[in-house]
Amino acid sequence: MKRFFPPLKTPALRAGLAALFSAAALFPMEPRWSILPLLLFVLSCLMAPFFPRWGYFLPVISRGPSNRRGVALTVDDGPDPEMTPRLLDLLGQRGMKATFFVTGRQVLRHPELIRKILAEGHTVGNHSFSHDVLLMLRSSRRLAEEIDRLQEVLSSFGIRPRVFRPPVGITNPRLGPVLRRRGMSCVNFDCRALDAGNRRIKGISRKLLKKMRPGSILLIHDFRPSEKTDIRQWITEIDALLEGIARCGYKVVPLQELTDIPVMEKGIPVA
Repeated sequence: MKRFFPPLKTPALRAGLAALFSAAALFPMEPRWSILPLLLFVLSCLMAPFFPRWGYFLPVISRGPSNRRGVALTVDDGPDPEMTPRLLDLLGQRGMKATFFVTGRQVLRHPELIRKILAEGHTVGNHSFSHDVLLMLRSSRRLAEEIDRLQEVLSSFGIRPRVFRPPVGITNPRLGPVLRRRGMSCVNFDCRALDAGNRRIKGISRKLLKKMRPGSILLIHDFRPSEKTDIRQWITEIDALLEGIARCGYKVVPLQELTDIPVMEKGIPVA
């Protein structure tokens, strides 16, 4: 299994030290120039959270090795009583396994769907309890509470996720220490359709298949954001995606197999 990177070897720390040394070197020549590397560092810190594949503040797993034609399918924001069962049927028909990054509120509303997901051989990851899109602007304490609260809920199913996906894929400097203390890793993706959580369903399959590469981690959603969401169109898109993966000569493999990191522990004693 891969080990977590030491906390002092993040790109953010290296960039910060480089900015300080550069500023110190420039100051004797021209004090005004010394501010430039510091400004560039601040700018990079502001931009980094919005690039899910950029492990700037902590190690982020966004894909697997590219030496074989395997991809992993990950599913966010559920479970949902209208979409999750249909997705499970499509996956079951093809013998494919996915990792469901669930939210705590949805789990509490639909515990039977978690049981179904697990019974059919899929894995479950932590996507925070409330899916607060501004979570990375909150305190470390709030971040830890969001993760721990969902871990506690999922422990009632006898499982402990070892992977966390932040809402919207955004990270911050506080996330790394929180995950390390819990023996968890951050998993994002390198292939998404920018479907805005199923608010833009049209073209999901085409966009994902176009971006897919060996080792890709694909992101789809199994949450219905409103009654206007066309479930039949969504099913058509997901069916076309799964068919297209096979047609392109790829194989959907479990996330743990693709990335060689622990995804979920089973057999956790139920309190």
